[in-house]
Amino acid sequence: MIVCCVVLKKNDYLNKNKAHTKIPDKKNKAHNSNYSQNQIIFACIILDMKKTGVLLINLGTPDSPKVGSVGTYLFEFLNDPRIIDIPWLLRKVLVNILIVPFRMFSSAKEYQKLWGDKGSPLLYHSKELVVKVQNELGENYGVHLAMRYNKPSIKQVLAEMQKEQYDDIVILPLYPQYASSSGGTAIEEVMKHISKWWVIPNIKIISEFFEDEGYIESIASRAKEFDLDSYDHILFSYHGLPTRHIEKSNIENCKANDCNCSKVEKNNYCYRSNCYSTTSKIAEKLQLDSSKYSICFQSRLNNKWLTPFADKEVIKLAKSGAKKILVFSPAFVADCLETTVEIGEGFKELFIENGGEQLDLVPSLNTHPRWVKAVKDLVVG
Repeated sequence: MIVCCVVLKKNDYLNKNKAHTKIPDKKNKAHNSNYSQNQIIFACIILDMKKTGVLLINLGTPDSPKVGSVGTYLFEFLNDPRIIDIPWLLRKVLVNILIVPFRMFSSAKEYQKLWGDKGSPLLYHSKELVVKVQNELGENYGVHLAMRYNKPSIKQVLAEMQKEQYDDIVILPLYPQYASSSGGTAIEEVMKHISKWWVIPNIKIISEFFEDEGYIESIASRAKEFDLDSYDHILFSYHGLPTRHIEKSNIENCKANDCNCSKVEKNNYCYRSNCYSTTSKIAEKLQLDSSKYSICFQSRLNNKWLTPFADKEVIKLAKSGAKKILVFSPAFVADCLETTVEIGEGFKELFIENGGEQLDLVPSLNTHPRWVKAVKDLVVG
């Protein structure tokens, strides 16, 4: 902390900070004889100088739904070795020659379905969250937003934060359940840049919050917008992962798809285990019977990903006679392509095509008041 001399108009400072500053009581001169108003002002100045920077990180989004913008985004995203974890040369050939030049056209069509007047929901919800969390935390905090891919980049935002000379920095990737390909890559990118600073402040990294009470209560608050008893079944759909990502974590007694991950005492960084634990906490909060809900994993690229597969579960439910189902997406704290389009449109079509009648999607947390408070509590906790 740097202490400097400041000259202020006493009344201006006291009026500005009257909610937080106790003025000596003139009726009790004996009690206040050792404390003048000038001393109180000086003490408040010193306390106010300590400031904490907060960096919220989400995945990222193209600048626009145009093919070129989507291609640029996919090149950066898929070339991340924590996303496609194969040898460098093979990854470059696979991503830059075989995947992106073709996939960017189909992906652009999906982003066009997502885009609204305000642009990408992931980006504008994240920006609004920053403003609201800043208001909750107050002037002793500076809240910033970065995206792991595209803009605003982690490198750019950290450079801005370095100029602020924060005493402490809190890093919060907005992924409740830890995975190397989400929270892991965000943290690695942060460390890569901060490690080059000459002066490194106190750093606090929140790598997961899958059982956090505020997070669970936020989802439960969203659920209150629906009549849960009116649904034949409730699905909790999480983003999928290749099973090798779980196996590479070297978690004791973990067999990826061949295990019962209902307890996390020894599996705190197992993504699948995190998902089961989150679901259990939400179900308990909503008083759901175990027969009423199930878990699945979406967005798979092949059959070597976590099971059960969400698309197959939706079809199975429809064919088994379910007419109305509700889908939660707890891994996504802001609405995005995977929620609004993949679930809200794609899964709904699948369900109806196979005999179902209605599939509803619980909105992501976005800027729900309980979620704003939960983020604040995570930062100061």
